[in-house]
Amino acid sequence: MSETSSFDGQPQQEPRDKGTQTAIAMTTIAKDEGILARVALRFAAWAERWYPDAYIFVAASLVVVAAAAILRGASPVIVAKAFADGFWSLIVFTLQVSMISITGYAVATSPPVLRLIERSAMLPRSGRAAVAFVAAVSTMLSLLNWSVSITFSALLVRALARRTHLRMDYRAAGAAAFLGAGGTWALGLTSAAAQIQANAASLPKSLLPITGVIPMTDTIYLWQSMLLALILIVVSVLVSWISAPKGDGVVTAEKMGVDLREAKAGEETTHATRSAEWLEVSPLLTILVVALGLLWIVPEFAGKNPFIALSNLNTYNFVLFMLGLLLHWRPRSFLSSASTAVPAISGVLIQFPFYGAIAAILTTSAGYDNRTLSDVIATFFISISTAETFPSVVTIYSAVLGFVLPSGGGKWIVEAPYVIQAAKDLHFHLGWTVQIYNAAEALPNLINPFWMLLIVGLLAIKPHDIIGFTFAQLVVHVPIVLLFVSLFARTLEYTPPVIPQ
Repeated sequence: MSETSSFDGQPQQEPRDKGTQTAIAMTTIAKDEGILARVALRFAAWAERWYPDAYIFVAASLVVVAAAAILRGASPVIVAKAFADGFWSLIVFTLQVSMISITGYAVATSPPVLRLIERSAMLPRSGRAAVAFVAAVSTMLSLLNWSVSITFSALLVRALARRTHLRMDYRAAGAAAFLGAGGTWALGLTSAAAQIQANAASLPKSLLPITGVIPMTDTIYLWQSMLLALILIVVSVLVSWISAPKGDGVVTAEKMGVDLREAKAGEETTHATRSAEWLEVSPLLTILVVALGLLWIVPEFAGKNPFIALSNLNTYNFVLFMLGLLLHWRPRSFLSSASTAVPAISGVLIQFPFYGAIAAILTTSAGYDNRTLSDVIATFFISISTAETFPSVVTIYSAVLGFVLPSGGGKWIVEAPYVIQAAKDLHFHLGWTVQIYNAAEALPNLINPFWMLLIVGLLAIKPHDIIGFTFAQLVVHVPIVLLFVSLFARTLEYTPPVIPQ
């Protein structure tokens, strides 16, 4: 019998009859949800059978890029050197992204936040309202931290499902909980592309001369970006409300065989069994560490716009780390939560070095005409684009590539050299180019099983249980993103990149 983790990291058994659960979900969707859901189910079945691990994609991409560089006349030795030189170029950013995930999960699973979740679950008065409420919470939280959004929203769905009189569709609610990661997160504070472009220390050396530093005031803090995020939030909530089944079409957690009893951490987080453990269960060290942290945080934020201060990834992670410590109060509780989150970052740790290597090959391995692959691809983008059509071209390209290379920050490192170069040649706003990428990057997440693994694990379901609903969101989101990235582009003017010396 397989297991998944509940909110406190304790093993929780999945439903015994998974086949029955799947049959119920698929039959109900097929009968009640129309052609979109049926198409989505077929896609989910295909993806679950044929979609490989994300590492396979990134490793294959490395081989393809290296082969293309060699075929264009680059020396295999030069390509191999670029591979090795670029492999560790993202080491700082890799740790920063990992800490976002770990500390975000720790905050979302702290005792005060868990109590907030239980209280929040008492607000909706109907099943459809509960689904819309989850969508609103998920999308808004994702603008602060994608890890907090996924964890908080999933636990909120479980708390709502325990209110059996609501008759909430568990699949629709699960899809709503995923919308932050699948629709809006890349437009928020933890946008990997925006964060990496705002921090020179996080950029690979091969990329910095091309893109320069692009501050967050030119990316996620643009009024155009914030308005786009608001539009997507409103649309996501409305689609969640409209698509939520009602009447006999509702499939509850009970009908799916999901055990909603949460495992409890128990006394082991508050009581020491050995004398050497007393500091683990005492708040003493937490108080001292957080007090020391506050001595730096207070003057750092004094007189500054807090959102601008948080645009520094190290500052953002430091504040989140201190908040997690404080909310857990006891070191043992914090460490238990953090250790549960660690397996989720394995993909980042393994894949990001490959993204750095791909970027290095793209930008440094010149061929027989003394041009790199990045130059060639940028020229192609320019040949098929104008300043007016560039937003649509980048949106479609990034969305398609996002399904093949499922990584926000890592994929940006691959795309940035030629996309930003094309934007420069077309005199297109560089910050908005980053935001077009961000809006497009989120789209394939809505149907990508890779990104659903964390939330379906927390909910004890499978990707095909929610993909019918997320597919409906995708169908609505695509034209909206295409429309507004082009409209808002007309309100912005090009400024040359700032390249630190």
